[in-house]
Amino acid sequence: MTLDRQRIVAEAVALLDAEGLDGVTTRKLAARLGVRSPTLYWHLPNKAALVTAIADAILDQEFGDMSPPEPDQRWQDWLSAVAERLRRALLAHPDGARVVSAAQLSLRMTAISELAMSTLVARGVALRQARVIVLTVERFTVGHVLEEQAARPDAAALEDFDLAAFSEQHPTAVAAIAEYFRPGRTVDDLFRDCLDVVIAGAELKAATPA
Repeated sequence: MTLDRQRIVAEAVALLDAEGLDGVTTRKLAARLGVRSPTLYWHLPNKAALVTAIADAILDQEFGDMSPPEPDQRWQDWLSAVAERLRRALLAHPDGARVVSAAQLSLRMTAISELAMSTLVARGVALRQARVIVLTVERFTVGHVLEEQAARPDAAALEDFDLAAFSEQHPTAVAAIAEYFRPGRTVDDLFRDCLDVVIAGAELKAATPA
């Protein structure tokens, strides 16, 4: 089978799914493709280019098609939906948020930003405000998923953890967690509730003179 950039990136995404970002090396990727590492450099000159290509591939799976909101759709609702799609794209792969945050000049992420900013500007939001709003929503989403995908404490880390003492020292935080995650409420709800706060702030920002 001919080795081309598309095949290399597809295999790199498969390696990411199997081993996470730390496991994505040119040596392992070359071995999976049955070639020597220098062969990859004809298509992707370095690890940074490889990570960016993986990021674009991850985003393409969710954002293969994008369109501005319908005439009767509020930009706030449309932008919330974009954030939901971005989160789905990142969660679809181990370390998806790390990959996208580490990407350099991702064309797909730039296209998402371009459409979002131009949409807000077309709806009367000042360019400066549109940029701040879109960056805030994007960075909140990536940051939220970074935390979702972060490694959880292992048994050794929890061995000496005193939950009773922790709860006594942080009663409000513990009560808030317990109250929020009552039966039927999930981390998806938490993302949406936090996103609602971000969008509400964006709406106020949009109404403020630049």
